Amino acid sequence: MFDNLGIMKKKINSPINLIIVIILFFISSCELVTHETVAIKNTAKRPNILLLMSDNQSADHLGCYGDTSIKTPHIDNLARMGVIFKNAYCSAPSCSPARASMLTGQDIWSLGEAANLWSSFPKVKVYSKLMEESGYHVGIEGKGWGPGDETVTGWEQNPGGVRYDSFEEFFNEIEKGQPWMYWYSSRDPHRPYKKEGWKNSGIHLDSINVPPYLPDNIEVRKDIADYYNEIQRFDEEVGSYISLLKEMGQLENTMIIVCSDNGWQMPRGLANLYDFGTKIPLIISWPEFFPPGRKVDDFINIKDFAPTLLELSNIPIPKEMNSKSFLDILISKKQGRIDPKRDHVIMARERHAFVRKGGLGYPGRAIRTADYLYIKNYEPDRWPAGDPPLYGDVDAHMLHYESPTKLHMLKNKESQKVKQLFDLAFSKRVKDELYNLLEDPFQMNNLAEVNEYRPILEALSNQLKSYLVKTKDPREVGQVFDWDNAPYFKDRDKKPKPSKKAIQILGLKEEYNYLD
Repeated sequence: MFDNLGIMKKKINSPINLIIVIILFFISSCELVTHETVAIKNTAKRPNILLLMSDNQSADHLGCYGDTSIKTPHIDNLARMGVIFKNAYCSAPSCSPARASMLTGQDIWSLGEAANLWSSFPKVKVYSKLMEESGYHVGIEGKGWGPGDETVTGWEQNPGGVRYDSFEEFFNEIEKGQPWMYWYSSRDPHRPYKKEGWKNSGIHLDSINVPPYLPDNIEVRKDIADYYNEIQRFDEEVGSYISLLKEMGQLENTMIIVCSDNGWQMPRGLANLYDFGTKIPLIISWPEFFPPGRKVDDFINIKDFAPTLLELSNIPIPKEMNSKSFLDILISKKQGRIDPKRDHVIMARERHAFVRKGGLGYPGRAIRTADYLYIKNYEPDRWPAGDPPLYGDVDAHMLHYESPTKLHMLKNKESQKVKQLFDLAFSKRVKDELYNLLEDPFQMNNLAEVNEYRPILEALSNQLKSYLVKTKDPREVGQVFDWDNAPYFKDRDKKPKPSKKAIQILGLKEEYNYLD
């Protein structure tokens, strides 16, 4: 591999010469990556970009990620023609902040109220607007950024772009030769799921691998199966978009991104800093310029989308975007671990739903490496999933998203089979959490108080704090930002109440409302 340097033709006869060879090879490799990046940007027209995003889907629930109980042929085929990222994470396990981070290329604590669900959106630079200003035709369909109210801070449209009812409507406005970017936000697999939708989907209940942090019974299997059915519907949507691109002659110069915004709506999933709330699928395909058929282990944060798309489109990256482009990984012919510096990801959580008295959130920060997950909970005296006895099922908006799995756990929380799992999901947590992912991939055994893991905990805690201080996280630098009292732009004038099933299970009165 040293032949390109013209060095190996000479005999390496001393350690000094060997060191020189290694240094020169490293420099040459860096230059090669730079030259490849420049060559792609010079050779290719600025690419069209199609972002297809599912809503609340965990990473491993696709055929191409190894799940054999689900059928996703269109996404699987796209993966064969693209790059699969095995360590992609959202910046926050909540829709609004995750999408805000993606658009801005910033951590959620830098975005004020946008760190919360149902928030406002700050007047900052977003890649969508920068691309529009550079000549791209930009549009969204579905949620885009949200849920929230961007108008209170002066935005005249969704920060993701102009909203369209269909890709055809959007496409008809494109001028000849103009590059475009379209972000389709699917409704699937967000709750509520189509009840018993799995029955005609080809999904078999006995084939489902129920994670050990959930009870394994027929009710839970049906709930997961209904979730799988929604993902299969999203796969069909992906297939329809690929067909449209072919029909319109746009496939060759279009970069296709398939991902989710955060993890699934199950206990310990959405709104939690465990993998089941933060780890997302990510597949990117543009086979003419991105070598296909690769699986990459480098850690990617959804906020890295912003600088990557800007670099690919020859647009300067604003200095306030503290994320990092991964274009070098996309153009590489390698797989596995490519960039040694991408060995971890940092995530955060503020207020998700309005499920604690007074509108209190459950703030946390986390660092995830290949071997460990460390979580810091800033308010361990609060209930992580919402105040009991309903543990979250009182938000006026979230009432419509009833979870059979959660209700089963509520009903059987004192039973021998469920109690431990219920406590893991809903009971109070300690300030520090540490999980050995090689031995405990489902993050069920907190090692923070185990002496032999103390050095690892301290190292990860210090690494996390150093980054938070460097990026001026108010939680670590003593600044005052009141996320708890930030507005919640969704039906707070309506008096929330428990769902009928919850009332029946817990024996409550229908007018019961513990948030008053």
